[in-house]
Amino acid sequence: MSTKSSGGSGRGEHVRPHAKKRRKASSRRWLERQLNDPYVAAAKTEGYRSRAAFKLLEIDDRLGLLSRGCRVVDLGATPGGWTQVAVARVAAGKPGGGRVVAVDITAMEDVPGAKTIQADIRDEETAALIHAALDGPADVVLSDMAAPATGHAATDRLRVIGLCESALDFAETILAPGGAFICKALGSGADAGLLSAVKRAFTQVKHIKPPASRSDSAEIYLVATGFRGSNAEAEENPGPSA
Repeated sequence: MSTKSSGGSGRGEHVRPHAKKRRKASSRRWLERQLNDPYVAAAKTEGYRSRAAFKLLEIDDRLGLLSRGCRVVDLGATPGGWTQVAVARVAAGKPGGGRVVAVDITAMEDVPGAKTIQADIRDEETAALIHAALDGPADVVLSDMAAPATGHAATDRLRVIGLCESALDFAETILAPGGAFICKALGSGADAGLLSAVKRAFTQVKHIKPPASRSDSAEIYLVATGFRGSNAEAEENPGPSA
């Protein structure tokens, strides 16, 4: 599958899973969708750990943020599909290539070319660990983090917003001026408070729903570029002079 076309065609005969008495209807629907998803098949063919890799490929094909030599942090990296894309795009581990650090609170199998760190981004020491692994600030911070779904839309949305806020707070501590931030959101995008915070920190902000994102999924990606620097908010809202 080309990273440009990303599996939108070539569907074969629709496949239905073999019936099992103990399999719930929701499990059957999930399995049937997996069996007939061209991105799932393409991920297996092309060696990606998840179909989500194509979401980042499609976003980057459009925006060109992952260039050779970039330093990239992938938050909530498990199982590693986005990390694989980042390694290839920035040529991590190759002469003149960039660096990629994959971070997750749970253990993750290493991706060749990337440094894997098991840590919580809310811990104070995590930023220092990642900065050392990158040998400098990051050019791009990625976050495809998602909380386990509860089935209650309002609760799920609040959880995703909380993850976005944590990812943004972390990005502001590690990004170099001019850097970029990509984060999963839900529904129509980031809520007003989060969006305002992102706009204060970056010069350009947009929402993108890549073709690989399922049409029945509420997910959408917040993409911010032109990081103003960690002191941007203080400069924009200076305190009273002495």
